[in-house]
Amino acid sequence: MKLTITAKVILSLIVVAIAISATRYLSPDLWNRLAPPAQRSVGTNVPPPARLVGETALEAIPESPPGCADLPEVRFYHWAWNAQMGLMLATGGKQATADSLMCKRGVNLRLIREDNVDTMQSLLLTFAEELKRGEAHPKKGAHFVAIMGDGAAAFLKGLNDKLRQLGPEYMAVVIGSCGYSRGEDKFMGPPSWKQNPQSARGGLVAGVLRDGDWNIAMKWLGDNRIPNNPDETSYDPDALNWVNASDYIDAAQKYVSGYCTELRNVKTGQREKRCVDGVVTWTPGDVTVAHNRGGLVSIVSTREYRSQMPNVIIGNKRWMADNAKLVTGMLSAIFDAGDLIKDNDEALKRAAAISALVYNEKDAAYWYKYFRSQVEVDKQGLLVELGGSSVNNLADNLQLFGLAPGSTNAFAVTYTVFAEIVKSQYPDLMPSFYPVEQVQDLRYLKMLAAQGPAGKADLPTFHPQERLGRVVSRRSWDIQFASGSAKFTPAALQTLERLFNDLVVASGTLVEIHGHTDNQGGIERNQLLSEQRAFAVKEWLEKKSPANFPEGRIRVFAHGQTQPVASNATSEGRARNRRVEIVLGTTN
Repeated sequence: MKLTITAKVILSLIVVAIAISATRYLSPDLWNRLAPPAQRSVGTNVPPPARLVGETALEAIPESPPGCADLPEVRFYHWAWNAQMGLMLATGGKQATADSLMCKRGVNLRLIREDNVDTMQSLLLTFAEELKRGEAHPKKGAHFVAIMGDGAAAFLKGLNDKLRQLGPEYMAVVIGSCGYSRGEDKFMGPPSWKQNPQSARGGLVAGVLRDGDWNIAMKWLGDNRIPNNPDETSYDPDALNWVNASDYIDAAQKYVSGYCTELRNVKTGQREKRCVDGVVTWTPGDVTVAHNRGGLVSIVSTREYRSQMPNVIIGNKRWMADNAKLVTGMLSAIFDAGDLIKDNDEALKRAAAISALVYNEKDAAYWYKYFRSQVEVDKQGLLVELGGSSVNNLADNLQLFGLAPGSTNAFAVTYTVFAEIVKSQYPDLMPSFYPVEQVQDLRYLKMLAAQGPAGKADLPTFHPQERLGRVVSRRSWDIQFASGSAKFTPAALQTLERLFNDLVVASGTLVEIHGHTDNQGGIERNQLLSEQRAFAVKEWLEKKSPANFPEGRIRVFAHGQTQPVASNATSEGRARNRRVEIVLGTTN
């Protein structure tokens, strides 16, 4: 009987797919006839839940009255971010419309743009206080917010310190993801920084400190062994320096306006005038830089650091436990809308029109265009990459949180890696952070996974014949091996774990592992040994997470004793020469 039902479902989906492919623009009546029931299985592809607007679905969408106003209102505060296209499409407008997936799932969701993270934290705290007072459905505060996953540790530390005073059950936790930044969040600088990373020393960058885009620069600096100056009141000519911005739009405007400031040179003690020559931002900030001044290119972005920046959904642990059906209904609507956008360009256009309405910025054509990464000529004639995001379905979430076979919890990796960076750079502001196990609640994803098929995950693919065309970073790792062998020492395992985390974050890059030895022993023996050690690292990574290290991503190069970085005449120099060098790059 199970096989018969499955066959019927597959046959039905084929029929629907044929109908969709045969009709470029479907009528509202057809969408309504194909609309899913309120409590359907999750993960299968379904047609867009709302009518298409206009000939191209990029015309402005008027505000509509709530479609399920008789249900308790659920408030969701968010930034203007293309990774939320699934959330937009599932809701249908500023508040869940009658024909939306949200209403069909029994969720009266209200979308509210909020760019300030301090305000988001305050809204979550207000909501928890109302809940503590006995309000089953608080009328104040935020049920949910969405932020960058790599900034979650800093966001949740101060917030949960306050929420724990109400009780540990009131803590804010991550429950899922709407999508990813896939290039739009970026570190922008002069072309010389891209050609030679060391030339970024002495640069002055505008950005929101300790935020997700700041994290992109932090990882790039670490991978290229460039110091960071965390003191925004001083200037270090040997490090990257910072001007704090109020938000990602302000960061772009500081560069466009030619913002300058006086800073104390840590080498000379003298105050010097320094002007912003780099930016960390996201769309529309990157577009503002390119169109209004130009001169900057993408040094590195979430295109290369592919797993770094999921859009993560945060809610109150107590309220969600009491309202599990609402939570799973909301998530399933978002994930199914993500499937629609992946499969049908008209669904993406519809989501872009809703985005323009909800964000109250730009128009539908703008959000549609920059959902996919664009290469444009900027105001100074430079080619620059702008935009780039993706939506998540259930399968993407299972991969992200390590719930799919062969996957690792990439959110946990991202959370921890960047929490450690903030802690090291600003120990007074964030001396500690919550373990990831305390700030994620995966029960709702597990519930949805148990209900039905999860769809297809968007995983990077690599081809053995591709060659690395642009180096993103180059770094030596002190992975210790037993003398004269390719067996790891116990101390090597900690280093391998750090390397694993570093490469999981940068999951959009090719990985070259270069093995080197000192000059002790014969030339042929050292050549073979360097190859064996490089392959040992490759095999360890691939075995630990096949999904993050698919076939073709890692390439091995053996150099033996031919490329010393120090004199082999001393034990210290020989130790430096026995190394594994990791090169990250792209094919373009």
